[in-house]
Amino acid sequence: MPRKHFRKYLPDHESIRGNAYLRVFQPLLKHPNLWHLNRHSVAGGVAAGMFGGLIPGPLQILTAAILAIIFRVNLPVAAVTTFYTNPFTWGPLILTAYWIGSWFTGDNGEAVEKLDFNWDTQSWMEFLPAFWTWFLGLGETFLIGSLILASSLAVLGYITVQLAWRFYILAYLKRRRARQRHQVDTRRESD
Repeated sequence: MPRKHFRKYLPDHESIRGNAYLRVFQPLLKHPNLWHLNRHSVAGGVAAGMFGGLIPGPLQILTAAILAIIFRVNLPVAAVTTFYTNPFTWGPLILTAYWIGSWFTGDNGEAVEKLDFNWDTQSWMEFLPAFWTWFLGLGETFLIGSLILASSLAVLGYITVQLAWRFYILAYLKRRRARQRHQVDTRRESD
């Protein structure tokens, strides 16, 4: 992989050790896989980020970071991967998680109330409490579906990165062999 392009954006061990806010966590942040770019560490970071991304609320990056530290995978990759959940993707992910959960629990969705909100008469500030009330009404069906979806996305992300990294290396080796053959052929022609 083009690691040299990503290294300039990743923090080094000295900047982590010098950060006043992270000094408390310094013993946890010493493992090299938390910062190095290798196939297993990056794939694990993507898996941690995919799982952490489905945690509701502002705990997504924290969850991904904790998982990265526990499994000793790339911490920055895990944190950045959580951004696949955003205001545009969150709605379809909620519906998908609820659908998966209803498939496992047998809930047909009749108990879920519709979102009680009217954009014409209510303001944006009234939307958030209404949405939160609706969201909590999804209950255990959503929770089970979220765990299954998060686990599935984590496994899929891990496998995808492993395969992409392997195909990239195989293509690189093929290009290198072709370059070497071309150089040998060029030398023979010049002799």
